[in-house]
Amino acid sequence: MTRYVALLRGINVGGINIKMVDLRRTFSDLGFENVKTVLASGNVLFDSDRTDVPTLKSEIEKALRAEFHYDAWVFVLDLETVRRIVDDYPFDPEREGWHPYVLVTPDPDVLAGLIAKGEELDPAVERVQAGNGVLYWEVERGMTLKSAFGKSTGTPRLKGSTTTRNLRTLQKLLK
Repeated sequence: MTRYVALLRGINVGGINIKMVDLRRTFSDLGFENVKTVLASGNVLFDSDRTDVPTLKSEIEKALRAEFHYDAWVFVLDLETVRRIVDDYPFDPEREGWHPYVLVTPDPDVLAGLIAKGEELDPAVERVQAGNGVLYWEVERGMTLKSAFGKSTGTPRLKGSTTTRNLRTLQKLLK
């Protein structure tokens, strides 16, 4: 069995409200074991003997669309990948007055485009650095949605290809 995390994009914000008990049931109904939700922002831990991540992603998205009637986007990572992502965070995650974020995308073209935006950023407000399949982002507290990078990640065209998590959320998933 492999321990996975499913990062759901856009639930319990913008009118898509899902109770965690219902979310856990949906994952259990898919045959996953040891299902646990972390926070109410779309983080689901589960065990599976299946190892084909694209198929897991597709099955979960299909079940969420059928059960909750919304356009679901899910990012599935094994816990070792999450551990590597957390361990590789390049900035000081405890920097006072700043938020540490990780943007996940499986699409190398999207990642390259977002990395290119880093050259235009004001380092007094935010900065980004490429990782393996992720982009690390540090932004001044209070500027997450107002910053140049924050605004660029909220575009509709990135909805299905990215999700962002605070580094502290990823750390909670590892505990």
